[in-house]
Amino acid sequence: MNATIPDPTTLTPSARRILETASTLFYEGGITAVGVDVIAERSGVTKRTLYNRFGSKDTLVATYLLEREMRWRHLVETAVAAPELTAIQRVTAPFDALGEWVQQSPRGCAFINALAELPDPEHPAHQVAAEEKRWLCNLFERLATDAHIADPADLAKRLVCLHEGALAMRAALPEIDSVTIANQTACDLVDAATSGHQTRGEPL
Repeated sequence: MNATIPDPTTLTPSARRILETASTLFYEGGITAVGVDVIAERSGVTKRTLYNRFGSKDTLVATYLLEREMRWRHLVETAVAAPELTAIQRVTAPFDALGEWVQQSPRGCAFINALAELPDPEHPAHQVAAEEKRWLCNLFERLATDAHIADPADLAKRLVCLHEGALAMRAALPEIDSVTIANQTACDLVDAATSGHQTRGEPL
């Protein structure tokens, strides 16, 4: 899927500048509303340079989302790997990461925003966004499996829906602390899934 998308970690200085500018504009103004003319102008490059580096706007959008996905995954994986956590606590660690992530994401989830603007499943950016959601669901299932929770797939679906709902509410009604509420609800779901035999604060 990502074979034609540039690796965000190996970009040239000019390509990096283009991507950073585009990322800000796409997130703040919307993907379809932002054209390559304004991206090139604000990046201090020509449109020819932009196309030389990325080939098309579609690829630039996909690269923007891919880099964002890489940063999000790193944040989540760091939270999950915290040595002081028990296996049960790791199941809800992505919600701890979400609390930090939303501080820099006032317009909600960039991946959901992209999916709304780019409904074609063949669009490379749509594929990146959908894969991020699939990865998170699979992560929840793996963590639940590692914690020996019965029916980890079912719990994973519940947790990923709760996670995405918190993001949506954060953008729509910021006065509601949706991330904290979702985190506590996730803990309740995990406790219920363990039938009271294992609580969040107990070692596994």
